[in-house]
Amino acid sequence: MITPLELVVLLLAMAVLVVVVFRSFSLPPIMGYLMVGVAIGPHALNLLPDTASAGHLAEFGVVFLMFSIGLEFSLPRLYSMKRIVFGLGAAQVFVTLLIAMLLAKGFGLGWPAGFALGGVTAMSSTAVLSRLLSERLELDSKHGREVLGVLLFQDLAVVPLLILVPALAQPAEMAQTLALAGLKAVLVLTGVIFFGQRLMRAWFFIVARRKSAELFVLNVLLITLGLAWVTELAGLSLALGAFVAGMLISETEYRYQVEEDIKPFRDVLLGLFFITIGMMLNLSAVATNLPWVVLVLILLMGIKLMVAAGLSRMFGATPSTALRTGLWLCAGGEFGFVLLAQIRQESLAGDQVLQVVLAALVLSLLLAPLIVQFSDRIVMRFVASEWLTRSMQLTEIAVRSMGTEKHAILCGYGRTGQHLARFLEQEGISFLALDPDPDRVHDAAAAGEPVTYGDCARRETLVAAGIARADVLIITFSDSQAALRVLHHTRQLRPDLPVVVRAAEDADVDRLLAAGATEVVPEALESSVMLATHALALLGIPMSRVIRRLREMREQHYVLLRGFFHGATDANDHLADADQRRLLAVTLGEGAYAIGKRLADLQLDACGAEVSTVRRKGAARISGSLEDVLAEGDVVVLLGTPQSLIAGEQRLLRGK
Repeated sequence: MITPLELVVLLLAMAVLVVVVFRSFSLPPIMGYLMVGVAIGPHALNLLPDTASAGHLAEFGVVFLMFSIGLEFSLPRLYSMKRIVFGLGAAQVFVTLLIAMLLAKGFGLGWPAGFALGGVTAMSSTAVLSRLLSERLELDSKHGREVLGVLLFQDLAVVPLLILVPALAQPAEMAQTLALAGLKAVLVLTGVIFFGQRLMRAWFFIVARRKSAELFVLNVLLITLGLAWVTELAGLSLALGAFVAGMLISETEYRYQVEEDIKPFRDVLLGLFFITIGMMLNLSAVATNLPWVVLVLILLMGIKLMVAAGLSRMFGATPSTALRTGLWLCAGGEFGFVLLAQIRQESLAGDQVLQVVLAALVLSLLLAPLIVQFSDRIVMRFVASEWLTRSMQLTEIAVRSMGTEKHAILCGYGRTGQHLARFLEQEGISFLALDPDPDRVHDAAAAGEPVTYGDCARRETLVAAGIARADVLIITFSDSQAALRVLHHTRQLRPDLPVVVRAAEDADVDRLLAAGATEVVPEALESSVMLATHALALLGIPMSRVIRRLREMREQHYVLLRGFFHGATDANDHLADADQRRLLAVTLGEGAYAIGKRLADLQLDACGAEVSTVRRKGAARISGSLEDVLAEGDVVVLLGTPQSLIAGEQRLLRGK
């Protein structure tokens, strides 16, 4: 018999290993937890004899998940998205429920089981889809807003479903049970709206004044579990109490701190919940009923695709937006597993039915990222108007960029992009900004800004923006994955084009440089540099020394600044433009003199030019040391005065 400590170590080891593997393939970690549960469950290795105790502990994962949903609950946000949330979202859930009840009736199941299973199939994965929308920079796209609105209603719909499913198990007393549960829920929500917010804000103020992180976290746990216990005493679910606790805190100024403090508890306990769900899965039963699993999977994804796409079209979306919305929402979600566990507890459906539905949900969740990845190709294949829409967008970008050359392309026009644009305007440098937020583009374009709607991570968008004529490309957002996609296309289209990239973390710098970035600006470094500069000035250090320290710190991190400040004094700021050092990218075409020669043999320093970096197609960047042998297609970036750059270019190309 395995001991409790051995079990904990085994669970942790398996969970860490599987989640690392799934993260490496950009798959949701939920699937890793499910696989761990399948492996240790009673239908496989049977390593956990007391599954009931683990199930009780796993319920707290659902509690903290519902608490997080409550934190996201915002009346102003709901009001601003009311048409999508309570229109499209409500219609999607209700139509899916109705179709599921009809199918359940056709397969010989009762309508209570059909309603409960309809609630399971109506859910989509908030955790997976919101992360994918963020990674693909599609949160502000038309289909992104629809997907988020529907997901928000689904999250809210879980609360009444958690009340309804237990009532369905007692059909004779269902009306009385529902009326009583509804009355209790109304009383709880009334207390929250009229009394809870004020009391919660005052209590958190008292706790926060003690300035103890430990006390703050303990207080959050007390409120979350305390309200869950109160609602359970009232005959309602633990999850409803946690949702109410989240609502109480959502409108206070402590919301974001609470969200960060509760996240570790939520993620760990939710992982345990999915492990217990995996323990329910009997692979031998799934193999026996494999045709039924495939049929349910096809029905699940097909019906949800048609329902979401059809309703989106009815609400005025274009065919391409409607199809994208359907593709994003067609898979199952984590709340489906929550409801499935409750259905099993209330014995609303047989074990064979639950095994089939559970397997179909797991497979759909595995397919969700793949469907999203190929959604653009699917839309282009089946929606004829998408070609016209895409062509019009590219034409608009091309028209805006047609009269520009030697311009800057700004990828992203958020706050950073707009500040950068002001600097470019002051220097008289033309630019074209690409941004995926239609509202921001509309407002900026109305104000006369050279901004257009477009996804800079698409090859054709960069071509339309005039990348062949541009002098520099600047990535102003800090999403490293999206930046890597932009760099990939840029290096294929213009290997000699300088690219400056913004990075959120220092850890991203090497990856972005290896992908072909000319320079990477990490936010953490710039923040520390400016903090140190102001602190030194306030401490009475002479300003000339402060500026020198600032330059030294930046020289150590930025390749492009090395040499520019080499031996510089304050007097250098008044040098004529002809004496200022700058960059020049020289592409070694066919027949160039430098091909096959070492950098040391070229003696570029005799021309007064310094090699800043060397980029090679395929390798993106090589060291630039004197022993490097140059090849055809290499791009040598020189640093020097205009006269020395001309001499260095002639040496590379003609040997003079």
